Amino acid sequence: MQVFCRIAHHLATPAIAATARQQHIHLAQRFSDHAPLTIDYDFSL
Repeated sequence: MQVFCRIAHHLATPAIAATARQQHIHLAQRFSDHAPLTIDYDFSL
């Protein structure tokens, strides 16, 4: 059986993208055919 997974995308301006420090694709637990994507940025709001 083949399992397909859609990964969420993160769009950022070049300046914001330059502050990206870590990324994680959550594949451990399946809720649907989407795999949540989190990105840690090094900046304060």
